[in-house]
Amino acid sequence: MTFSQRLPGGFYTTVLDRVRAEMSADGVAALVLDDPLDVAYLTGFHHFPNERPVACWLPLDGDPVLLVPDLEREYAHDQRVHAEIVAYPEFPGIRSPFAVLAGHVPGVDTAAYAPSTSVARAQGLAAAFPATRWSVSGAVGRARLRKLPDEIALHEEAARIADQMIEAGVELVRAAVEAGGDLPAESELAAHVISHGSRLMYARHEDVVVVPMLTGGLVYGGPNSAQPHRLPGGDRLRAGETFMLSLGCAVGGRFVESERTFVLGEPTTRQARYYEVVREAQELGTEALVPGVSCEEANRRCLEVIEEAGLGEHIRHRQGHGIGLGFHEPPWLSDGDATVLAPGMILSSEPGVYVPGHAGYRISDTVLVTESGPSRLTAYPRELTDVII
Repeated sequence: MTFSQRLPGGFYTTVLDRVRAEMSADGVAALVLDDPLDVAYLTGFHHFPNERPVACWLPLDGDPVLLVPDLEREYAHDQRVHAEIVAYPEFPGIRSPFAVLAGHVPGVDTAAYAPSTSVARAQGLAAAFPATRWSVSGAVGRARLRKLPDEIALHEEAARIADQMIEAGVELVRAAVEAGGDLPAESELAAHVISHGSRLMYARHEDVVVVPMLTGGLVYGGPNSAQPHRLPGGDRLRAGETFMLSLGCAVGGRFVESERTFVLGEPTTRQARYYEVVREAQELGTEALVPGVSCEEANRRCLEVIEEAGLGEHIRHRQGHGIGLGFHEPPWLSDGDATVLAPGMILSSEPGVYVPGHAGYRISDTVLVTESGPSRLTAYPRELTDVII
């Protein structure tokens, strides 16, 4: 049985309805979106962003238009995008890409671009549409906060694969321990789990949506894991230390992350203490991900566990972040984000403590907010006894 990563046409109809409701609230007649994730959300076109603009023109009335360089035109057709395709010859070109767009779409009095649009591109739009009054709109960002059922199915499948990537990593390390030789290097372990995840996907899936990080993650052991976003290196895992598998993948362009910290051998009292504090913080923080609770309140409840255990000095980051087409996207489970959680939001719950010279301890699940409470999409066991090798 195969799994199709392609979203149905009805999904895009619903998305456009959502975004247009937000546009009406902002009082704009058209949007120009050049963020690659916004483009994918509106049209189904996934690409590698570079200096050549790719943008979606979305009018309040009428069909969307996808602006692409000519070298991407066939690729857009292959992806069966849900928009009319307009191609420009090359960048920067004799005529700017946005001038090509302006020559193809009707003029409007008011239009907007996303907060992520660069100053240079905003200036290019103003020059190409001199009669239009431009502003900034977060309409698409607001629509993307709550995932539709078709998207949730993609996240659920990604979670299944991410958990199996962790299992594959554990099996590799356990086999090395039993063999009595060298344990794998961080980079070797990373390569193993990444390739395992992509093989699983291509073996079962149709219409695989290729994104810059199809499968991937961070793998580090011992003191290296005290640096939260350190990239895998050539250091080998060592008996008696901890190591972290911080893994994720994207199905249909929708991400999840699944992270666990493991102990190589019987944990010391110190290791067990750090781990159990993080596990309790992650448990309570996840329980707080319910409709009506603000992001900053959930973060407070989560990190308070670590602070009350006397480990506040080892907190290096917030509880978590939104996950969707972006691996990190709003809302933010952090002080300063008053966003109220609502059904359909998907977030990471990943508190950690990081002790320089010793190790880092982090547990992360991808969590769906539902009417009845938080639903963990990732399910690898997280009790201390489950993570001892």
